[in-house]
Amino acid sequence: MPCFNEEATLAYSLDQIPKTFHGIDEIEFLIINDGSTDKTVEVAKDWGVHKVVGFSKNKGLAKAFMLGIENAIAMGADIIVNTDADNQYEAQDIQKLIDPILQKKADIVVGERPIGDIEHFSPIKKVLQKLGSWVVRRVSNTQVQDAPSGFRALSRDAALSINVFSSYTYTLETIIEAGQKNMSVVSVPIRVNQDLRPSKLVKSIPDYIKKQLVTIVRIFVLYKPFRFFMTIGVFLMIPGLFLGFRFVYFALTGDGKGHVQSLILAAVLVLASYQTMMLAFVADLLSVNRRLIEKLNALIKSSSS
Repeated sequence: MPCFNEEATLAYSLDQIPKTFHGIDEIEFLIINDGSTDKTVEVAKDWGVHKVVGFSKNKGLAKAFMLGIENAIAMGADIIVNTDADNQYEAQDIQKLIDPILQKKADIVVGERPIGDIEHFSPIKKVLQKLGSWVVRRVSNTQVQDAPSGFRALSRDAALSINVFSSYTYTLETIIEAGQKNMSVVSVPIRVNQDLRPSKLVKSIPDYIKKQLVTIVRIFVLYKPFRFFMTIGVFLMIPGLFLGFRFVYFALTGDGKGHVQSLILAAVLVLASYQTMMLAFVADLLSVNRRLIEKLNALIKSSSS
């Protein structure tokens, strides 16, 4: 459970989590303190959580999530469940998250909120949530219906393979990464509770849109670099060739002097296209190297835990 100044809601949220789950022998609570300046850590320890880790300075939800994943693996977790400290999600539905993993039907399970029925979501936020999920489904080749949902469960193997590069949020990136790595990602319908506090992640709609778009583009470049750069190269090549052949046509008909600008622009576009296509091959080689390093890193984490 990542926390940033959750003194007022943490104990209540922990109280709502069931103490037993079908198919689970042992449950441990892990709090990630993301540089809280209030009494979040004291509340967690007084409640009796098994372990508290964190940062002295706030580093963002994505960093807190990855620190939680790393520590959960070190603690020997077979299934890792992530939830919020503001009791946004119905804790009784954790069983729904872990069942597909217990049944070997999924590597990652994401809780699907009833977006249309959440009263404290504005109409534009509901539209953006659904639009973002649609984009993630297209990029990741998964069928996740609520990509921004932070209520999710991961198998140990999935957790070992996940690497988050964003400093903003992990929600979209982990789904896209899992899809690109051919993991089984499924959605299950879950319930939500009344809003205890305003969102700390969404400061404004324009800022939210910008950060989510940057995340999606960045992950697509990371996991589909050849397609990304080659597509740009083709789009530059087509108008370049068109302008080049256009100049040749006018030159053959005796009117080439009046179209020198077309020749210059054609040369610039073709050169830019060639460089971008070469970059596609270099980026693809780097992507292969990164995947090998990630596999090695997963083996190291697995053996050390």
